[in-house]
Amino acid sequence: MSDGTQTRGIHVTSPPATAHAEDNHVPGDVGTQLTRLLQNLVTQGGIHHATLTITSGDGTQRWSAATGPAGEHLRHDAPFFIASITKRFIVTLVIQAHERGELDLSAPITSYLPAEVTTGLHVRRGIDRTSAITVRHLASHTSGLPDHFEKRREGPSLNERLATGQDVAWTFEDTIRTTREQQRPHFEPQNLSAARQKARYSDTGFQLLIRIMETVTSTSFADLLAERILGPLGLTHTWLPGHRRPDPATAEPSPLYAKRRRVELGSLIESSNDLFSTTGDLLAFQRALLAGELFGDARSLKLLTERRNRLRNIPVLRYGLGTMFFRFMSPGPRPVTLVGHSGATGTWLFHCPELDLHMAGTVDQTQGQAIPFRFMARCLGAWRR
Repeated sequence: MSDGTQTRGIHVTSPPATAHAEDNHVPGDVGTQLTRLLQNLVTQGGIHHATLTITSGDGTQRWSAATGPAGEHLRHDAPFFIASITKRFIVTLVIQAHERGELDLSAPITSYLPAEVTTGLHVRRGIDRTSAITVRHLASHTSGLPDHFEKRREGPSLNERLATGQDVAWTFEDTIRTTREQQRPHFEPQNLSAARQKARYSDTGFQLLIRIMETVTSTSFADLLAERILGPLGLTHTWLPGHRRPDPATAEPSPLYAKRRRVELGSLIESSNDLFSTTGDLLAFQRALLAGELFGDARSLKLLTERRNRLRNIPVLRYGLGTMFFRFMSPGPRPVTLVGHSGATGTWLFHCPELDLHMAGTVDQTQGQAIPFRFMARCLGAWRR
């Protein structure tokens, strides 16, 4: 075929279609470079589509677009599965609960969860160290607990199922059972008063945080999100899969792809406890979070960045409380830092404090983990020139 179409997963290269927001306001050369970067990401990266929004801190400059196969209807404001960007929402709820006295970041998780959940969860060298794990350990990935998405003794991991587009459902109880019976801790819960701690990314820890918040507030995760973040900020295009959308008129989320092959992973998405959202809602959330609007105490915002431990399984990143740090050289005299979070399906929500720029976007790829960081670096380079 040579007509530049896509049929039954067969793609023939042609100029991708790009849909821009009507209110884009950046210098012409910057817009041109960003468009080229987004189109190259699709054509050279072998992916189906990509969406990006980038805006200055004061909001005077903004650029948003989506690029994908020619002939397909593209929406730069379409909702998408945000994957682990959700950890920014989770840690916000945790700090809010800490402010309200509903939980203590320094308290052991055994104070909030029943024995059937915690007993034998972290056994290393024959010793159950679960009682040494605190809420802060979970939020900073310093507990040593394994990640239930990663390798297990029997059967494919959830990461392998995601990568190959195999749908699967699980429960919180399944996660706990996998942790006990199919995996083992990586290290002991860390001394959080030390200058440095071992840190290893663990989705399991954030599932425990969700259960702790539900327990101490007697409120579901979906309702906590709605009452304490989504409602107050008016985020009507953000919702938890399997629950009602705040705005029924919100468009259907963009699908996930393995390269250019569409996959249906409804059960996996719903089981993950991760959200659907749009770049607009995500940037509104990030601005409110960094402005301290979601906390009662101005000091609470500093908790997100109180530590910056290198992640042992993602060594290019450092981690605070529900916060990633990515530092790199960009065109200019000094390195810059991106602060925020990414997701396994190639999603990103970051702020660059040195340039006061916000970026959000997605490639909706089942193996998209590394894509955001290379791409964001190029976008910042285009913006700085």
